[in-house]
Amino acid sequence: MAMTTKEQVLLRTEKVERFQPLNRDLLEPTNHQTVHHSPHSIMFFNCGQSLPPLLRHTDVPVRITESFILSGYRFPNYSLIQCLLSAFRPTNETGNFWTHFLPVFIFAFYFLEPFGLEGAPPTGDPFFYPLWNYFTGVLCLLMASSMAHLLNSMSVVIREVCFFVDYGTISAYTVGSSLAYYYYIHPRAGILELGDGRHNNTQQDPSSPPSSSSSSLAMPEFSVFFETLYIPSSCLVAIICVLACCNTRQRWRTYRYVIRTLVFLLPFLVASTPIFYRLLHSSPYLPTSSSFSSSASMAQFFCRHCFWLVVSALFNISKIPERLSPGSFDIWGHSHQWFHVCTFLSILDELHMINGEVRAILLHPALVVPPAIPPHLPGPTLASTYGVMLVLQASIASIIAWFSWCANSIYKPQGDQLEKEFLAKRHLKCH
Repeated sequence: MAMTTKEQVLLRTEKVERFQPLNRDLLEPTNHQTVHHSPHSIMFFNCGQSLPPLLRHTDVPVRITESFILSGYRFPNYSLIQCLLSAFRPTNETGNFWTHFLPVFIFAFYFLEPFGLEGAPPTGDPFFYPLWNYFTGVLCLLMASSMAHLLNSMSVVIREVCFFVDYGTISAYTVGSSLAYYYYIHPRAGILELGDGRHNNTQQDPSSPPSSSSSSLAMPEFSVFFETLYIPSSCLVAIICVLACCNTRQRWRTYRYVIRTLVFLLPFLVASTPIFYRLLHSSPYLPTSSSFSSSASMAQFFCRHCFWLVVSALFNISKIPERLSPGSFDIWGHSHQWFHVCTFLSILDELHMINGEVRAILLHPALVVPPAIPPHLPGPTLASTYGVMLVLQASIASIIAWFSWCANSIYKPQGDQLEKEFLAKRHLKCH
């Protein structure tokens, strides 16, 4: 039998008196609104693994709300298993997870292409060290991003740590790209020593005497930058980006999306300098060679790479389409999902560009660079590839640890109070 309106009001009043209301802004001291929310304990494993009901933006702490997303929220008290199960449930984070998790397999499929080329050295050869570092950077970026969106509802502190790691992997990816650009798209790329003992020896005109300044003839304006400062600059900029993005979670929150987008424009500009140089100068390959044909697609893929990056930035800053119709794109189709799709498409075009340059080098091991013949570019080594990434990752990890400690000191006390309240409510529900 249906309850009357009076009975419904009395029942709701009884529930309010039974449980003390939760201050939804307990974790956001500048706001003082209070709401009621579903009771569940903050634990890795709850007494039951049924998923709690989804909540509206008024039922969760302000800290975890997103602009113009009104529903589909998970309260930050899920267990680990509940977080994993929520990947198969329509929440406002489900699309964010799948749009960077599924691309892992697409990327891995196209990444394997160069290893099957004719004349390619073994997969563990030093020639492929930069490519493996690039793969590691992309893999960590996609997995960290998808896992951050899936696991961020375990607690507010874990949410902060998840996105600190996300920012760190983005910076590591930019350095992985820089290593691939340096050894495969560098102005003197291809003039390097392969790990199996073969050399990409240049063919010099016998009538022209050797010149110690041939390197400067090949790239007079940027020889010092390319040879000495390019990789260190990429690493320094990556560290700056991590610091800036992590700071946006504790400061500058009003303009956090703009800051995060603009901050990552700097590493793109630094990392892409070899490509800009190659596009503004003649190809290092002879027009009649197979390498020239393989390398000719570089401009097309790079332009597409830039296009998708611009579109992704527009989605991330504008918050369109949910800005135009708040509540209509809470689960599917909101801007962050399109941001993920566009960033992956940019990575995919970047991979095609790198694969094309690797193919060009392998097709023409005796590279001729007209009109000047520079000396050998030192080939990739463990220290110059994996060593660089290891030092960078250690630096990024220390930054993440510091910001995580700060987040824990800020939000853990409030989280303990929430945990006690939820444990009491969960105990009543389980009995």
